[in-house]
Amino acid sequence: MLVDSHCHLDRLKLDQFEGDLDAVLELARSRGVGKFLCVGISLENVDQVVSLAARYDDVVCSVGVHPLDVDSGLADVEKLKQLAARPKVVALGETGLDYYYSTETKEVQQHSFVAHLEAAAQVGLPVIVHTRDAREDTIELIRAHGSREHAGVLHCFTESWDMARSALDLNYYISLSGIVTFKNAEELRDVARKVPLDRLLVETDSPYLAPVPYRGKPNIPAYVREVAEFIADLRGLAYEELAEITTNNFHRLFPRAA
Repeated sequence: MLVDSHCHLDRLKLDQFEGDLDAVLELARSRGVGKFLCVGISLENVDQVVSLAARYDDVVCSVGVHPLDVDSGLADVEKLKQLAARPKVVALGETGLDYYYSTETKEVQQHSFVAHLEAAAQVGLPVIVHTRDAREDTIELIRAHGSREHAGVLHCFTESWDMARSALDLNYYISLSGIVTFKNAEELRDVARKVPLDRLLVETDSPYLAPVPYRGKPNIPAYVREVAEFIADLRGLAYEELAEITTNNFHRLFPRAA
């Protein structure tokens, strides 16, 4: 079995499936995907991701405020703890820091990230972290406010091996998306070769960042297989072995998903 450890089911492009999300998920299941983590990005889509998780036995969800959505509404620690109690919520996030697209909200992003880290530590949940062009601040805030026991994951990782190693030292996992298959992603492939196998996850981040050979097209959860096959080849493993390893890692990091 394979897990898509990060997808946005409420944002998928369904035109080619005649608007039928069931058909999208069934395609993924037919390719060996047995679980989907539908990730929240704002207070506005909490109900959507929770409802989707309730609708399907093999879908779980997270709730949180993406760093590029902080202007749509913030949640303090107590609010996040309340959201964490919703059915089938297995993590807080995605949260984090993004200085690539937004520097003017830097302080607000940091405040929001700290709230997620502290709430997650208090309720015993992992954190799903988005980070871009904010390496030092991301690691510093995780170190100061996060939980080593429950930790979290740097999702759709595109940063340096030094940052990955710092996150691993804090008990975090590294999740790789279709970006690892892109022609110009050699530095990321080097990271993919080095991440300890027991800390590795795979994801689509769909509907974004479809892997080769679908690059430029809308991404769907079924394409997590291409990501896993590519990484398995990169690591010299059989696909089935890589799928089993990353699935076990997923359930270790997100025990509520069992």
